[in-house]
Amino acid sequence: MPVNLHFGADDLLRIRFAVSALCETHEAVRTLRRADRHGYHTPWLRRMREKLAGLDLTPLWLFMPPAGYTPDFLGRPPGTPVAGFDEELARLRATDPDLARAEMAKSLAGRPDAARSARGRAALADPAGAVRELAEVTERAWRTLIAPDWPRLRALLEAEIAYRSRQLADGGLQGLFADLHPRLSWSGDTLTVRTRTDFAQMQDLDGRGVLLLPSVFVWPDVISGFDPPWQPTVLYPARGIGGLWTEPETGPALTRLLGANRAAVLAALDAPSTTTALAHRLSLAPSSVSAHLSVLRDAGLLTSRRHGHQVLYERTPLGITLAAGG
Repeated sequence: MPVNLHFGADDLLRIRFAVSALCETHEAVRTLRRADRHGYHTPWLRRMREKLAGLDLTPLWLFMPPAGYTPDFLGRPPGTPVAGFDEELARLRATDPDLARAEMAKSLAGRPDAARSARGRAALADPAGAVRELAEVTERAWRTLIAPDWPRLRALLEAEIAYRSRQLADGGLQGLFADLHPRLSWSGDTLTVRTRTDFAQMQDLDGRGVLLLPSVFVWPDVISGFDPPWQPTVLYPARGIGGLWTEPETGPALTRLLGANRAAVLAALDAPSTTTALAHRLSLAPSSVSAHLSVLRDAGLLTSRRHGHQVLYERTPLGITLAAGG
């Protein structure tokens, strides 16, 4: 059913993008139990199989119903464009117990078995203790599921934001939302988000604007949520996840022309990326990757542009042709 977000004049000035390690952690946890999300993440799921043996995610799954409400405090919207995980976790730990109890009760409403379970009753009886437990489980999930791959994930998400920012500059909101996701549509002053919820909603943004949060793990869904006091947020799938877990392949011709490592760097740039993310993906020293990027850029095969404190590299049309031919 649709969620309709009504924009006023002030809301149009408060549209922003961000990357959230905390939200990615929770969406990864959700993906583990959602077979419809597995398609792009099969290599990652295989790697996680052994690690999951010692990771009890039951406290989080209690508040992650397939089509119901997840407490907003678990993944509150980040206050900065790229918040560190530790910063976001500290905000989670500082959740007011009364707010936590209200949101947990809302999540359990309509699920009598979950509400009557020992864990559900304990969470509502001791919301401060529940917040501590949920934060601890979230931290363990981050260390196990996300942290080892975070440079790669963050690079993809930041590249997505750079692309969408250019799209917004070129075509305005109409152009942005026409291409962001099939379940999003823009008409007049209203953004319609078709979600998994079983009831329609109309939310007046009241000057709070909207946070657009790209995600690696949310595909094929798009999620809209966060009642006051949180900023309304739309979580949508980032571009480029199809090749996220595949290692770049280089043909013999490209290797002979450029050398093995330089060819691997060019092949790996199927989406804009940073030096650090490429080094992590290719298991090469960052200094070596930096040198290869400089040579490829000087040869006209790459371009570079600054995004915040980082530099993103991407293939030029010539680089794309060469990589495809290799």
